[in-house]
Amino acid sequence: MIWESSAADLASRATHRSSRWRGPVARTPRHLFVPAWWEAEGDRWELRDPVNEDQWYPAAYADRSLVTRVGALHADQAKPDDHPTGRPTSSATLPSLVVRMFQHARIDDGDQLLDVGTGSGYGTALAAHRLGADAVTSIDVDPYLTDAARDRLAMVGLHPTVEAVDGTGPLPAKFGHFDRIVATVAVRTVPPSWLTGLRTGGRLVTTIAGTSLIITAEKRADGAAVGRVEWDRAGFMHARRGDNYPAGASGLLAAAHEIDGEEITTGPYPVVDVANAWDLDSMLGVIAPGIEHAYRDEGYRRIAVMAHADGSWARATSGGGQMPTVHQGGPRRLWTILDDIRAHWLEHGELPARGARVLITPEGETRLARGKWRAVL
Repeated sequence: MIWESSAADLASRATHRSSRWRGPVARTPRHLFVPAWWEAEGDRWELRDPVNEDQWYPAAYADRSLVTRVGALHADQAKPDDHPTGRPTSSATLPSLVVRMFQHARIDDGDQLLDVGTGSGYGTALAAHRLGADAVTSIDVDPYLTDAARDRLAMVGLHPTVEAVDGTGPLPAKFGHFDRIVATVAVRTVPPSWLTGLRTGGRLVTTIAGTSLIITAEKRADGAAVGRVEWDRAGFMHARRGDNYPAGASGLLAAAHEIDGEEITTGPYPVVDVANAWDLDSMLGVIAPGIEHAYRDEGYRRIAVMAHADGSWARATSGGGQMPTVHQGGPRRLWTILDDIRAHWLEHGELPARGARVLITPEGETRLARGKWRAVL
């Protein structure tokens, strides 16, 4: 196999033939940026460490994300018998999504770009091919990732600025100002440093953590930024501030499959797999962030479980065409919140978050509005 033909084929699938991103995708050897990765098999993670092109290229040049770090263990530092536990903490994002995020930024020749979330370095390579390496700065909270990405970029003759920086905190003053900021990690609110580092008229693109909502906004002279929630969708890992994510509600989520609720009711709507109902999940993520989900479809019976780190939980079980039995406990009634969102959807025909107007204050407070609906993140 020759990587150039694989990259060209990927470019034809990930971009339109007249796209300015087709050339960068076709010229970038993605396999060099993903020497190893993790794949979920059943209830555990298995290492994929290819020894030849036949094992390597079909995955590396597929338009799919490859998980490169689980918990604190990087795939290219792992041994074959390692089986890390926890959540994925870094990945090589599917190329078509990287391209779409850059397209949302409306990047022009001569723009200075801040790429937040270096990860494997593949997206940084695409940007460096498109704009020139001197115009690209890439940051990631993980020093190993930035060191590895810098080396891999150098292997293909690219030398952008790549540094280990917590993107949720202050940006180094030496970076100056950027025309575009594109984040391939999700944030709950936009860090004030992004607005400080963005030139007036500059454009930022990011996603709201816990949702599939893409925000685009342009900076005004008063330091705020205004824009919209795009009709497009994207899912990214949350921005980390340290080596791993804080403990979530996984223990409660597991227990909620069996325990009886403080309140037991019959729900008005069928059981739904919330995590895979993107608009529903996004609306829930705006209103009640931080909920974790589990779902089982046993043919005749469907079970959905929700849990939050504050101790709230819910379990809905249905079977035989009946409306679900709902068990809930803790300080909040999570399934009731979900049912209220579904009632709004049925009444109005859509949910208001997608397509909403966005105002980001200089302090980073993010406000969404559509019609009479308002939300402050």
